[in-house]
Amino acid sequence: MAGEASVRELTIRGVLLGAVLTVIFTAANVYLGLRIGITFATSIPAAVISMAVLRLLPGATIQENNIVQTIASSAGTLSAIVFVLPGLVMVGWWSGFPYWQSVAVIAIGGALGVMYSVPLRRALVTGSDLPYPEGVAAAEVLKVGAGVGGAEENRKGLAAVGRGALLGVAYPLLAKMKLVAEEAATTFRVGAGGTSFAGGLSLALVAVGHLVGLAVGIAMLVGIVISFGVLLPIYTAHGAPSGVDLADLVSTVFRQKIRFIGAGTIGVAAIWTLLRVIGPIVRGIAGAIAANRARAGQGMAGLELTERDLPIGVVGGTILALMVPIALLLADFAAGGPVGHMLGVGIGAAVLYVLVAGIVIASVCGYMAGLIGASNSPISGVGILAALGISLLLLALFGQGGSPSDTRALVAFALFVTAIVFGVATISNDNLQDLKTGQLVGATPWRQQVALLLGVVFGALVIPPILDLLNVTFGFEGAPGAGAGALSAPQAALISAIAQGVLGGNLDWGLVGLGAGIGVVAVLADEGLRVTKRGSLPPLAVGMGMYLPMQVTALVVAGAVLGHLYNRWAARQADPELAERMGVLAATGLIVGDGLFNIAYAALVAATNNADVLAVMGENAVAVPLGLAVFAAIVAFAYAMMRRDSAFTA
Repeated sequence: MAGEASVRELTIRGVLLGAVLTVIFTAANVYLGLRIGITFATSIPAAVISMAVLRLLPGATIQENNIVQTIASSAGTLSAIVFVLPGLVMVGWWSGFPYWQSVAVIAIGGALGVMYSVPLRRALVTGSDLPYPEGVAAAEVLKVGAGVGGAEENRKGLAAVGRGALLGVAYPLLAKMKLVAEEAATTFRVGAGGTSFAGGLSLALVAVGHLVGLAVGIAMLVGIVISFGVLLPIYTAHGAPSGVDLADLVSTVFRQKIRFIGAGTIGVAAIWTLLRVIGPIVRGIAGAIAANRARAGQGMAGLELTERDLPIGVVGGTILALMVPIALLLADFAAGGPVGHMLGVGIGAAVLYVLVAGIVIASVCGYMAGLIGASNSPISGVGILAALGISLLLLALFGQGGSPSDTRALVAFALFVTAIVFGVATISNDNLQDLKTGQLVGATPWRQQVALLLGVVFGALVIPPILDLLNVTFGFEGAPGAGAGALSAPQAALISAIAQGVLGGNLDWGLVGLGAGIGVVAVLADEGLRVTKRGSLPPLAVGMGMYLPMQVTALVVAGAVLGHLYNRWAARQADPELAERMGVLAATGLIVGDGLFNIAYAALVAATNNADVLAVMGENAVAVPLGLAVFAAIVAFAYAMMRRDSAFTA
């Protein structure tokens, strides 16, 4: 656009590199999401690879590297659509993934997510104190790579990131070789019931905890105590079949009951979060309109760099225009089923649901990502709520008691609508992290928003064939004809069960209601702490602690405590900002190493169809104690190096 400084930013070579990284990261994330129900944020690994490649070419800038990581992270995050779309195969509605229909669903949902995130940038990024752990970490990586901060500091910073990356690779490599355990877990009786204590031995989780801070860590700990210390012992004490292994019972009850309670808590916390951010969102939209007027009068040069978003008129017009292809997609999908018999009412209600739910979900997911990061945000919990909402709407319109084929058609339609809304959720969960990175490195918002759209398009084009390949090769558990080696696709199975439970009339509303009650208590506690200025207890983080497995949350809590202790030490140093920055860079390196290892490992497994491709020995009795010792030693070494790197004068 005219009037802007000619900084190399949105370039053809950057877009092409982003497209290549998209294929790699998306394939890895799709596989991991279907195999174990986890995806990883790709922005930081993309930033590292981008710097390694572009530094070989003339004229590379920090802003150009930022565009590459934006494209790759947008597409990589969009792969979380596998938490919903395979449900259509699992319920027997699809036998594969129709290419253009799948591309359209993914691309439209993702594009809506980008558009909704434009006004949210002002509310939740530039006008918010949310930590954005991955966005800040990516910015630190880019700054170090670009030499910001002086030669000595950047030498130390690069060393901290590199050392952290090596440590981040070292432990999971040892674990995949079966030399040490990937997690430490134990199940034990509590009264007549039981519970478990577990921790995934992941340095990336410790690093995320370091970055998100103590308040979020404590809130997640509260959620862990509620789920694993209170609810699991109660629900495993009643109605347990005789002869069932305690570990299997605890795992089953957690999946079938506790997660639904956690989803109810997340739902209430999400609504409260939306109410809290409505004011900033309205101010953000007002600011976007004011910027639009200034742009019309003075051009882009008349605006501060941070105000140069896509014009709000383009954003609003695009959102409304996308409702047309959504309506056409839904009408085609609904043909022959109950919705097709009341096409005008059914499609109109579904389109309105996508429009309104998209706004709510984009706001909530953006807030959650800002709070704890895109990798650890309970995006599947949002998918549960989205499926619940559209299923209730269809129930109100079409009722229960239809034939099994009609019920199956309604379930499939609910999943199809949820897939569109989930595209909004996945992208808004990532976009604001990227926009935070852009803010910190001096990127132009509108160029980054264009890059986000390109990432959505690239991701939408490559995800369906990857899904088809995995469906043909492995299949999905519960789907017709699935074999013994089928992929579990846990989130897709859970979200499908929600839709089937509502429309089939067998959902346990008591669990969701209990979770909602806990959410209300968490909201009141948080407000009480804020009013008395005694801190905060983010309700969404409480819900995350309840909903997510302890294998994920326990180490985040530990990292939050370690990070707090380190930052207290840093505050007493001669240069507190430098000391804290070294901690951020070292933690960032741990995330980089973990992310890059996951990409390589996923590629190896997919190529060999062998989940133990790196194993050099079988299960062994010393793997857990040895793993705990090695893991603790690595964490201690990492923090010792942080302190050493801080001990110099810039």
